[in-house]
Amino acid sequence: MNSDFYFIIGLMSGTSLDGIDLVFVQFDKKEYKNFKILAADTISYKDDWKEKLQTAIHFSEEKLLKLDIDYGELLGAEINVFIKKNNIKNVDFVASHGHTILHEPAKGITLQIGNGKVISEITNKKVICDFRTQDVTYGGQGAPLVPIGDELLFANYDYCVNLGGFANVSFKENKKRIAFDICAVNIVLNYYVQKLGFEYDDKGQIAETGKINYELLEKLNALEFYKKVPPKSLGLEWVQTNIFPLIDKMEHDIPTILRTFAEHSAIQIGKIIQNNQSVLITGGGVFNSFLIRRIEVYSGNKIAIQSKELINYKEALIFAFLGLLRLENQVNCLRSVTGAKQDHSSGVIFNV
Repeated sequence: MNSDFYFIIGLMSGTSLDGIDLVFVQFDKKEYKNFKILAADTISYKDDWKEKLQTAIHFSEEKLLKLDIDYGELLGAEINVFIKKNNIKNVDFVASHGHTILHEPAKGITLQIGNGKVISEITNKKVICDFRTQDVTYGGQGAPLVPIGDELLFANYDYCVNLGGFANVSFKENKKRIAFDICAVNIVLNYYVQKLGFEYDDKGQIAETGKINYELLEKLNALEFYKKVPPKSLGLEWVQTNIFPLIDKMEHDIPTILRTFAEHSAIQIGKIIQNNQSVLITGGGVFNSFLIRRIEVYSGNKIAIQSKELINYKEALIFAFLGLLRLENQVNCLRSVTGAKQDHSSGVIFNV
């Protein structure tokens, strides 16, 4: 094994349920930002898994424990397929985000399923996972975790934005890294377009045909979350309590809902990155070209589209990096981002 590099498999499953993102990354031990994505893939969820992950928020503790094991088995099996398919010989460790089921940091709750011990046993590899729990224990939001990667791997950008189930942002202010969730995006858009029988709104074409419900738009923009100062984060619970009931009460036409919510997301994102040309935008939402055009309108920026590899796999790449920092006992959670009482090195290590 080459001692100048780490070879890591990173896994990410986002709230929009696009699938399991896997990357095989080489990191230079002396200069982390000299990394190479050697292989990458997204494994779509089968319908039964998608349904389980969508409804698990209502599971009993006993059912969640079983789901944690079952999902760990799924991840372990997919990692083995990925290793074989890409003829991967050397893996220092696997870093897995898992899938977030519960996230209410104000109540001291966060849960990402995908049992690390099970993954380690199935793959016969060292596994680092459970990156959020320690931060919540320290009084933090447990999110977002990607900003340490923005800080150390993508420092040449003023703003790093991810458009996934939620939009989040990371930037430097007064020499401190600040980051927070901006608003919901695909978790809402996908929910409504699926009622029409589509997985997602390809390029935002359906949203583009809809009309804006201005009364609904005003109420969405007036939600209390947007008045809060960072650190702040969002979860499915917030969407189910604040977004879905509001939309369902005020609008039933799906294209109108998609058009109005895309406008709402664009307004909220545009406010944050206004008039700045140095913005890195990644995540599945980048392929919604209608949403991107609306963000450009509200931000006053022309958004440069990155390589597909970086758009799709930046989060999985950074979770591989979080694992590297944890292995070396370096800080991978920033108090300036999460609001925890201290910077710390978070993650649980399962050795073979």
